[in-house]
Amino acid sequence: MYYLLESLITSKTRIKLLLKFFLNPENQAYLRGLAEELGESTNAIRVELNRLTEAGLLESATSGRTKLYRANQKHSLFPDIHSVVKKYLGIDKVQAILNDMGKVELAFITGEYAHGIDSGIIDLVLVGEIDKAYIQHIVEKAENIIKRKIRVLVLNREEYRRLKEKLKSEKALVIWEERNVGEE
Repeated sequence: MYYLLESLITSKTRIKLLLKFFLNPENQAYLRGLAEELGESTNAIRVELNRLTEAGLLESATSGRTKLYRANQKHSLFPDIHSVVKKYLGIDKVQAILNDMGKVELAFITGEYAHGIDSGIIDLVLVGEIDKAYIQHIVEKAENIIKRKIRVLVLNREEYRRLKEKLKSEKALVIWEERNVGEE
């Protein structure tokens, strides 16, 4: 999938922006912040933001003197692009292995990936009654498939309740939810 996406979309800046906005649709950002975060010039970012906005894939809103951008979740291609981005990063493979880990009630990604940055390390939080021995085995297999490292934090329901606020301070990307674990 990695080479396929880069052969379809030749602009590395555009790929970075698609990852930023379409992996976690809660992400929003402004021009200068994106340039700094992605290590690109403001002009390169501006050109791609304009193209994506004109295509209707991004929407913008003004907050004071700052123009904020985010994915247009109402666009007919949003589900498809979201799916392609998840496949590109290997998130779909991570979701697929959750079924075999025990009773996973909630799984979410924190850190840079939740912010749409492909750093090479996926921070995965799992909540439930989970087979920890199996996790180590399956994570190694998944890492080889997706060519990224996975750091796993396993919590039972009580530990999650205790740490919930701290974990939610980051924009977490929920990838599996059996039910509202923290509201019981």
